[in-house]
Amino acid sequence: MSEATLETATLLFEQNRKRLVAIAYGMLGSVADADDVVQDSYLRWVGTDLDTVRSPEGFLTTLTTRLAIDRLRSAQRRREVYPGPWLPEPVPSGPSSDPADIVAAAESMSLSFLSALEHLNPVERAVLLLRDVFDMDYPAVADVVDRSPANCRQIAVRARTKAGRGWASSGSSGDSDYGIVARYVEAVQSGDVDAVASLFAEDVVLWSDGGGKARAARHPIFGAWRVARHLVGVSPKESAHEVVAMRMNGDPGFVAVAGDKAQAALVFE
Repeated sequence: MSEATLETATLLFEQNRKRLVAIAYGMLGSVADADDVVQDSYLRWVGTDLDTVRSPEGFLTTLTTRLAIDRLRSAQRRREVYPGPWLPEPVPSGPSSDPADIVAAAESMSLSFLSALEHLNPVERAVLLLRDVFDMDYPAVADVVDRSPANCRQIAVRARTKAGRGWASSGSSGDSDYGIVARYVEAVQSGDVDAVASLFAEDVVLWSDGGGKARAARHPIFGAWRVARHLVGVSPKESAHEVVAMRMNGDPGFVAVAGDKAQAALVFE
């Protein structure tokens, strides 16, 4: 590939990068995996004869989605033996967030939404994302996943049913959410279980992911008082921890930081 052609290919790729990052992150729920898939897409793209490509956007969408499907199949096998629940990686919003493309992708996908997608197989996940999040019509989705449009319609219906209530969840909005976050932090740091419980709906559910490296519940915890008791027990009380409120995946939350290292993140819906 000549230098001029490489420059053209790179420019076309950069014009589509945010969309590709969003697709990869939505498919995988992992920033590192999304980065890897997008980089792999770029390497394959610059090795493609551009004269044979009718639609760069369509070609890159197909390429990235199929690479993400392959990686997700491998990831799902690893997650079967993961210690406790595997949760998608939260992405903080803000001027210091990096890379910005990941932030743009994450803000349109709440953690509850991404968690709901974990109930789907890779093709179901791709069809639902492309159709319902990226608003692609069924013939275009069919080209990406190599199915018929009619089959993709059936897959989408089945996927919405399997994803369940979490599929309908949407990120919260408004800075007033941080008032609840501040009340939560104050109640936890005082060790007041009843005050923490009063902030939750009675049927609240806590999902936590420690990856076998941090204190976390191996199973979901149900009910306001039980959730509050657990969170008071595991939350850091040391003054060395700084609590930084921030929005993650569109929802309010905070990160507990010790020195320059994040110790825990909590996201509320």
